[in-house]
Amino acid sequence: MKLCNVAFAPENKSIQVREGATLLKAASLAGVHINASCGGAGTCGKCRAVIANGQFRSEPNIHLSDSEVSRGVVLSCLTVVEGDLSVEIPQEAQKGAGVRVDTGLGVGRELLKIGDREIQPRTKKIHLTLPRPTLSDNISDLSRLTRELRKQGYPGRDITCGLSVLQKLGPTLREGEWAVTVTLMWTQFGIEIMDVEAGDVTLSRYGLAIDVGTTTVVVYLVHLNTGDIIDVASDLNAQIRCGEDIISRIIYATEVGTVEEVHELVIGTIRTLVDTLTARNGIQPESLDSIVTSGNTTMTHLLYELDPRYIREEPYVPTTNFLPVIKASEIGINVNRNANIYAVPGTASYVGGDITAGILASRVHLSEALTIFIDIGTNGELVLGNQDWLVAASCSAGPAFEGGGVEFGMRASQGAIEGVEIDRQTHEPTCHVIGDTEPQGICGSGMIDVLAEMYLAGVIDQKGRFSEDLETDRVRPGDAGLEYVLVRRDPARGERDIVLTAADLDNILRTKGAIYAGLCTLLSEMNLTFHDVERFIIAGGFGNYIDIEKAIVIGLLPDLPQERFHFIGNSSITGAYLILLSKEMRLEAEEIARRMTYIELSVSRAFMDEYMSALFLPHTRLDDFPSVREILDKRR
Repeated sequence: MKLCNVAFAPENKSIQVREGATLLKAASLAGVHINASCGGAGTCGKCRAVIANGQFRSEPNIHLSDSEVSRGVVLSCLTVVEGDLSVEIPQEAQKGAGVRVDTGLGVGRELLKIGDREIQPRTKKIHLTLPRPTLSDNISDLSRLTRELRKQGYPGRDITCGLSVLQKLGPTLREGEWAVTVTLMWTQFGIEIMDVEAGDVTLSRYGLAIDVGTTTVVVYLVHLNTGDIIDVASDLNAQIRCGEDIISRIIYATEVGTVEEVHELVIGTIRTLVDTLTARNGIQPESLDSIVTSGNTTMTHLLYELDPRYIREEPYVPTTNFLPVIKASEIGINVNRNANIYAVPGTASYVGGDITAGILASRVHLSEALTIFIDIGTNGELVLGNQDWLVAASCSAGPAFEGGGVEFGMRASQGAIEGVEIDRQTHEPTCHVIGDTEPQGICGSGMIDVLAEMYLAGVIDQKGRFSEDLETDRVRPGDAGLEYVLVRRDPARGERDIVLTAADLDNILRTKGAIYAGLCTLLSEMNLTFHDVERFIIAGGFGNYIDIEKAIVIGLLPDLPQERFHFIGNSSITGAYLILLSKEMRLEAEEIARRMTYIELSVSRAFMDEYMSALFLPHTRLDDFPSVREILDKRR
């Protein structure tokens, strides 16, 4: 089979692939990002590319117009390489610039204080001065070291040492003239000597807290003596090229590519962020000896290179919820090779360590107040409870609020429409764009705004259907039915108007309906109602930008007084940080994961009934939304 050269612009990268490979696969191998919300299934229509010249075969699809096809526009996932190609990736399919990432340092800053708890990471550095060996005291170097450790207060426990430390032990002891710093790690079996360094470097002691998110990865560089966050770095999770939601990632890892390939993508993202942090702060990677990661169950499986296929297959069973503590060298993270990596434990296939970390950070498990904790993303993870009990569930909300399943949907990055107002008389929109730049699409907060505004302005009815009798050209026929024009663009430049189609509205309604139905079902299982809920905690970066009033108008959130809603930002990284610094917090997290009772909504008849009722604006039960009813009555 012949090799074909594929050149990508504007990144000026090229790769040789075998004839028959898809263009999306070639881009992935070349390190070129192409937006592919569905992970290459051919359903999202976002992986557009323009073939300048070359040999290829492309399958017909409903996402491209005849004029686009005539200009050489293809979908990368449905295009097969048959010869050398020159390809241009249009801006709308490129990696978004200026992606908005919640690092957890804003709204939840007060949660990052350990308080009066003793800072007690899993590792510790101790400075020792050993007696020099003599003819009368000629025990081995390792025995001499362990003898001194026992004198310093570590008796009665097994002290072990790995091969890599043994290989450097003799030279290091003599280089330091028998004054050394020993890094110890506490394990369930005893104490392991992780490292030995010449001299006194006890102040050079750092760790990492890592939020392995589906969309972004956030890393804290933490001083393990003081608990100070030295620096923060974040970037898009490179796995996004395999799909924007966890189901797409699982399909890509198990059917399109390999688990190893998807694993290497996230490890590459983490490596880059760690390199950035260490270089920026003048820190040797070997000084990083403790890592805590937090992520949903799928992300954690892919981080550990575990096959995730059974997570999406009934009865939805993960390989494990409690992962073993491993060494950085086992998965290739560029820190001290013996550094320990601890993954925050989860509860089920769709309630992972990120939710455990969120409960820990928000202290729901210690509160008397009945609380709903919700993390809105590609999945809607929900926890209901207080200090006495915790019940968790997950609803497959879909990737709409992350940009998937919506024709012009995108992540919250530069050029994304994040807010919309629609004039009640003229139906003309006013759009607020991230970065005050030319709009490229619409992100999750913008979708909530525009859906609420279209409903209140009479552009759509309670079922989300367009009104056809409005005196405006903003509502017009499109390729697949009626659509609303948010932004007019220049067709002479090959630009498409930014629109919301009837299919887009259906996808957004399904997303909001699933989340609200999940909340209703969880409360019903416990014989409770929304009126019993004293606190409503919204976690995750997306939550920070939700307009509560408009979220209530569309029926995404219940009609409760706004003072009951609390935003805590990226609670996943906050929880990882607390666990990195505190043995007590680590044990609390494990107890939370064990305490949470998981309810599987996908097989619940009650959930399906609630879901069908929630596919309206704001709901079929309008009496549950008195504030919205009042707005509508005033409009009439």
